[in-house]
Amino acid sequence: MDRGKPLKHNRLNDLHSKEWIKFQKSWFIHRPARRQSAVLLHPAKFPEELIAEFITFFTKQGQAVLDPMAGTGSALIAALQTGRRAYGVELQDKYADSARERLQKLSDELDDPPEHRLETANAANIADLDFPEIDYCITSPPYWDMLHRKGFDTQQERREDDSLDVHYSDDEADLGNIEDYHHFLDNLTHIYRKVAELLREQAYMTVIVKNIKKGGTIYPLAWDLAGRMSEFLTLKDEKIWCQDDLRLGPYGMGYAWVSNTMHHYCLNFRKE
Repeated sequence: MDRGKPLKHNRLNDLHSKEWIKFQKSWFIHRPARRQSAVLLHPAKFPEELIAEFITFFTKQGQAVLDPMAGTGSALIAALQTGRRAYGVELQDKYADSARERLQKLSDELDDPPEHRLETANAANIADLDFPEIDYCITSPPYWDMLHRKGFDTQQERREDDSLDVHYSDDEADLGNIEDYHHFLDNLTHIYRKVAELLREQAYMTVIVKNIKKGGTIYPLAWDLAGRMSEFLTLKDEKIWCQDDLRLGPYGMGYAWVSNTMHHYCLNFRKE
């Protein structure tokens, strides 16, 4: 692969010119590989390959990457694979245990594995976990309580398999169980404010999120979250992850415009 020319005085990452320019495109298509059985339990896993692209753009090797809602550890795995230190928080034991097993397996395979640590805790208490200063955070929140809705994305297929989770948990601390939209936003924003306090100056934070439909109403989760987070971080830009391999549904056919939502917003903030 032709990486282009090395960049003099590159303070952000280890990329060359062509790699830098490629990432600057505002949208991308990513078709993730089939999920492995070790992470299939989790109902909303993001692909390591996608996360690795963001990590390699927003950090240098050896820097610290955080995911405060780590799930089965996709962001932490991607961090280790790209030579970054990995830190995470996960509320649920079953997902945290799966993530730790995956991290240990990968660490054993690496000649000089970076430091990694995953805490089972409520991300609202992240300030108490004694993490180091963070160089980059990449994360994705629950999409409100949408996993409780039977028709949401691939939920019907998962309901047919009793071994797979269709929502995260029944834990009252789980943001995905909050029924009121504004209460959900308040709690999520509180967590991200705490995360921002851990970031070093000029560090970036990427939040992968989408707007959602519920009961015939659009809830602009991505846009509302961008506005609220702009109170303590600077929104620098967005990248749009387009999914062109999802099954289309005939929503509203014959009487109303209802889109098939097949994209996520990757909101990029900086601490300034």
